[in-house]
Parts: sequence; structure tokens; C-alpha cells
Amino acid sequence: MKNLKTIAVALITLVSFSVNAQTKKVNVEKSKIEWLGKKVTGQHNGTINLQEGALVFKGKKLAGGNFKVDMTSINTTDLSGEYKDKLDGHLKSEDFFGVEKFPTATLVFKTIADKGNNVYTVTADLEIKGKTNPIVFDITVNKDTATTKLIVDRAKYDIKYGSGSFFDNLGDKTIYDEFELDVTLSF
Repeated sequence: MKNLKTIAVALITLVSFSVNAQTKKVNVEKSKIEWLGKKVTGQHNGTINLQEGALVFKGKKLAGGNFKVDMTSINTTDLSGEYKDKLDGHLKSEDFFGVEKFPTATLVFKTIADKGNNVYTVTADLEIKGKTNPIVFDITVNKDTATTKLIVDRAKYDIKYGSGSFFDNLGDKTIYDEFELDVTLSF
């Protein structure tokens, strides 16, 4: 009997959540993801396109989210011509994101803590190159826009090229493991 009560409460909670939950599809045309990668001798930045995404709200509170990024859209914006083409090609190669084999990356919210003032701490699963690792970040939601900055450790996804975590004596050829993603979502 106790198990039946537990199951009933769980079902009521699930039905209540799904009835009160509202999924808002992200407008990928108006949303943007800007990346920044650093190395000992400088940095490069660019953009990458969101393929699809949604945020889930329960009332006015953020309750979930999931996103798919088009890794084939990696674009360097601080270079032009031959150097831009070389870096874009290298980032898409097996040395980095291997977009031919792994054309998308995904982010799925797992837990959300309300910090107040429309700011939430999210723990999510981030999958890059077929490897999934947890990532924690704050996201701010205002009306029909959400913004966040993710710090991603590429070493967790076996992206080894130029990494001091995998190779010794790289000197000024070292590329830092962490890269930044500044994300603005419109929905």
C-alpha cells in the first residue's frame, strides 16, 4: 500500500509539472554564441550557430532546457583570408572538434537552482565529440532573452592539440584548455 501511495504522489507531481510547464522554443536566427580561445601568445574569437533549443518554464521560473549546436558552423571572426580559412579548417578537424564525425554538440539541463533576481545556477550535461561531462554555469533570464557564459575545459572531451594537460615542453605553442562561450538566447 505504501508503494502505491508513493507511485501515486510521483504521478501527480509529474502530471502537475507537465501541466504547469511551458516550453519556449529558442529563435536560432536571433540567438548567438560567441567563442573565445586563448593561447600563450594571444587569442582568437568567433561564432558558432545554435541549431535548435528550448527553455522550459514552470510559471515564470526556469525549469529546464536543451540545445543542439551546429559544430560545422565554427567561424573565426578575428582573422580574414587565408589565416581565417586555415584556423576554421583546423578547428573543424580531428585535432579539435572533428565535425565530420561529430557535427553537433548538445547541452541538456539537469538541475536548476534559483539564485533570485532572474539568475539561476544550472548543472547540465555537455556532449562534445561523443563525450559527455557535467558543466555548471549561471544563466540570467529577462523577458524573452537569456544570457550566460560557459567555461568549457576541452581536455575533458579529449581535444588534445596544443594542450599542456597532454603534452610537455610546448612553450609558447601552448593553447589553454579552457575556452569561453558567451551565449544570448532569444525566445
